[in-house]
Amino acid sequence: MGTTVITGGAGGMGLATAAIVGREQPVLLSDIDAERLDVAVARLRGDGIDATAMVCDITDRRQVEALFARAREIGPVSAVVHAAGISPQMGAVEPIIRINAVGTINVVRAGLAQAAPGFALVNVASLAGHMLPKFLRPHRAYRWAAADPAVFVRKMTRAANRAPLAARPGLAYSLSKHFVIWYSRTQAAAFGVEDARILSVSPGSFDTDMGRLEEESGSGRLIEHAALKRFGTPCEIAELLAFCASGKAGYLTGVDILCDGGTKAGLDFRAILAMARNTH
Repeated sequence: MGTTVITGGAGGMGLATAAIVGREQPVLLSDIDAERLDVAVARLRGDGIDATAMVCDITDRRQVEALFARAREIGPVSAVVHAAGISPQMGAVEPIIRINAVGTINVVRAGLAQAAPGFALVNVASLAGHMLPKFLRPHRAYRWAAADPAVFVRKMTRAANRAPLAARPGLAYSLSKHFVIWYSRTQAAAFGVEDARILSVSPGSFDTDMGRLEEESGSGRLIEHAALKRFGTPCEIAELLAFCASGKAGYLTGVDILCDGGTKAGLDFRAILAMARNTH
């Protein structure tokens, strides 16, 4: 029986995914908040799920490697759902880049190092990555991700700091999540050599603590443009994440799946600019 590693597993999408995946196999949750992890594990175990937790700072490559080593002690790692990350309301430019982008690099590297046939890694990106205009996408900076993460962070931070001060965290978030989509796609061939998979899922507005925090900043207006005029539920996105990580999606790799209630379909560039001007 395999083990699924779920980063950001103390709440929101990560915990909801653990509750689904854990019906079939053990789950190892990681987060930086030990108390929240303890509560999450107790809840899962109360439902009969084999759950374990480990505190892990995903920006620290050694801690990520230790997380995967712990997972292998439980059983062969069959899947990873990388849901850890922060939003524009939770940090400044550089921490957003480090946690969302460098954290993903570290998780992907650790996943690839032990990938085997049937293994799957699902990165959580965001609708924000799809809303980033092409002229703002720093592809030259992306290419430093593997060669020199420190240079990568500097270049990404510089790109975000081109925006007005109040808009910089939001741009950093969009840049970091567009990078997650790009990086997941470009790593597909390396995982394919091992008969393993990697892909990303881009949620829109969901009813999680992070989602509601962004609603307070004005991002809740995205719902006005969506086909479904409501927030998604954690269970709805968790079902998709669990499916993508399972063997049922065995031919799905190198792609991003947008799950946004039809928001992008209802947005044009003019609407995006209007929202940017009115968001405080």
